[in-house]
Amino acid sequence: MTKNERYRFLINYFLEHAPNAETELLYDSVYELLVAVILSAQCTDKRVNLTTPALFHKYPNIISLSQADFDSLFALIKSISYPNNKTKHLIGMANMVIEKFNGVIPMTVDELVQLPGVGRKTANVITSVIDQQPNMAVDTHVFRVSTRIGLITHASTPLAAEKQLIKNIPPAYVYRAHHWLILHGRYTCTARNPKCTTCELSSICKFVNKIIKV
Repeated sequence: MTKNERYRFLINYFLEHAPNAETELLYDSVYELLVAVILSAQCTDKRVNLTTPALFHKYPNIISLSQADFDSLFALIKSISYPNNKTKHLIGMANMVIEKFNGVIPMTVDELVQLPGVGRKTANVITSVIDQQPNMAVDTHVFRVSTRIGLITHASTPLAAEKQLIKNIPPAYVYRAHHWLILHGRYTCTARNPKCTTCELSSICKFVNKIIKV
């Protein structure tokens, strides 16, 4: 099977079985999604969703977050991984949005990555989820699934993987493809004990074929 055939199979499969795949983070605004994604670094979406209601109640917008004191915000997110750094990042992010972007969260990757706590992956998530821009956020799930299936080859960094995926996925599907891959990695193609015997992508998966040959 060629790489193009593998991509076509994957896209057709998810268009049929998960056409409306979306982030599992709970949010009601660009502000809330940005905060949630910053908190989600090296932390589960489930834990973030348990934490954000109280945070958004106390800090409902970018202005109130910019005025937060460290100890009060830290107390609300202390159950999240790396709460010290994330507290600093959230306050710094809110202040930069106000001071540099006139209180409006920017919607380009180049601008977003200037914000404290926002790397390329986070910026790609924000722009693809909110604006459906053809940007691909590559996390550990996306990297693992893409490598196992054979969508990417010889990619040693998330950026290299991102470029290969963007090159081969039609722009109209990129913003959904991130969710297809991350959810598949979260529930089926897990790091340990992947559910290969019930996976409907096994027919195109290089990882499965390698196991069978062994």
